[in-house]
Amino acid sequence: MSNTQKDAVLLLAHGSPDSVEDVPEFLMRVTGGRGLPPPVVEEIKHRYGLIGRSPLTTLTQEQAELLAAELHLPVYVGMRNWKPFIDDTVRAMIADGVTRATVICLAPQNSRTSVGLYRSAVMKDAPPFAVEFVESWHDHPLLIAAFAEKLRAARSVPLFDAAPIIFTAHSVPVRTIEQGDPYDKQTKETAALVAVAAGLRQEQWSFAFQSQGASGGPWAGPAVEEQIPHLSREGHKEVLLQPVGFLADHVEVLYDIDVVFKKFAGEQGMSLRRTDSLNGSPLLTEALADLVRSRLI
Repeated sequence: MSNTQKDAVLLLAHGSPDSVEDVPEFLMRVTGGRGLPPPVVEEIKHRYGLIGRSPLTTLTQEQAELLAAELHLPVYVGMRNWKPFIDDTVRAMIADGVTRATVICLAPQNSRTSVGLYRSAVMKDAPPFAVEFVESWHDHPLLIAAFAEKLRAARSVPLFDAAPIIFTAHSVPVRTIEQGDPYDKQTKETAALVAVAAGLRQEQWSFAFQSQGASGGPWAGPAVEEQIPHLSREGHKEVLLQPVGFLADHVEVLYDIDVVFKKFAGEQGMSLRRTDSLNGSPLLTEALADLVRSRLI
């Protein structure tokens, strides 16, 4: 690297409000300024209140620190819908003299509803540094190994060693997939690769979408709420969930899975457990580092 070149990494994520009181402003950013009905806002505030707060921003910052220590490069964090906002982070990178940035969205499966929007946010003001944008990394061997490691640990718990596994990812509108979006295919590929890495037989696992929205037409399925009753009818008393579309704990994990799905499974006569999220997984750090190094050659 020349004396005038400064490489850096930019990690992108959805963002999460710092407190329950911040939820209304956060939702306005998520919807692009379109107000939501007060009952919807109150329900989402209730969800955040039940889990205390979403640790997404803190965990993303920790992931950045681990990656910076591994690469010996500056690693920045930008959030699309909350602080630190992508715009502010890009301005800080410019002020710091960054000349080339490897940009990684912490959603490994590519969708225009996530990765596409993050890329637009980074590029909208044409930053003066070169951008190496990672479009998707859903099948990276170290990412798969990280998920498989968490799955094996969860299956070591008595009763859950033989439980069927449901791999999950956040749903998207059906129209998004019908327009050729690769997200549906990539989420299922991630699940299949993790299953192989963990030594599962085909009949031991399935895939379902979670956290469907309430507007915009039909959302992609099958839904977790469909899969759990199906397994109950087959006589299963336990079920193990692994969200392979998320890299850190946040509301879709801590509330949708740990509260809603666990209660729903109980109503079906089943016990539900999930794998630990990757969060600060050393294998996740290695995967991110490998993505960066492959673009610095």
